Amino acid sequence: MPAGPPPSMAGAPEIHFTSEGINGTAASMMANAPTRLNLHPSMLNEVQVVAFSPAPESHLLDLNNSHETPAEEFRTLRTRLNHLQTLQPLHTIVVTSPSPAEGKTFSAVNLALAQSHLAEASVLLGDFDLRRPIVHNLFQIDRAPGLSDFLTGQCSFAQALRKVESMNLYLLPAGSPVKNPLELLNMRQARLLFEELPRIFNWAVFDTPPLLFSAGFHRRSMPLTGTCSRTRCSPRGAHPCCSRKFQG
Repeated sequence: MPAGPPPSMAGAPEIHFTSEGINGTAASMMANAPTRLNLHPSMLNEVQVVAFSPAPESHLLDLNNSHETPAEEFRTLRTRLNHLQTLQPLHTIVVTSPSPAEGKTFSAVNLALAQSHLAEASVLLGDFDLRRPIVHNLFQIDRAPGLSDFLTGQCSFAQALRKVESMNLYLLPAGSPVKNPLELLNMRQARLLFEELPRIFNWAVFDTPPLLFSAGFHRRSMPLTGTCSRTRCSPRGAHPCCSRKFQG
């Protein structure tokens, strides 16, 4: 699905921080679920490298341009998050909002890009919106293999990832379409994935479904254990692209 333009940051999506992750299981697979995924940093050497070739309609911000107000907003948010990380075991950022088309993807993608610009940071951007995934379109990569393929045992974790060339950014696309994405995300494998990601990545940023359409997933799967904040951008002097709606 092609992306629309980015939103006004006023009333923008909430960003939830968790140091744990998904609780709950899919009963049909619980008996055969692993107790550990054994993720380790050496896996990243096996990840496919892709060129940084964002779609023209993606509206990714130029975070090296200090004169762009939205870019400065994300750099400021990055600084605050990195400070919080020195105070608590904070590694996972879940971006969500009540309804569709409120800028979740815009916020998740640009925050991940901002974090990946730091030399010491290894950052994962994951698409957990399995019904309406869009991250793969923005970066013009294949949707599969991805998250759903890994959780169902169709590929390894390294095979589900893509590394953006010359950047510290790794992409986890949604993967092959599934009939019941919420049940898949409540599997034990998903919970283990959240628990073990800090072994590999300094930050993991997830684009997730709207709360009104996936309340069970957010309530059961991602209990909040850290800070909850809301990103905002002043309409005055905002980047022109922020005055239009962005699909996400």
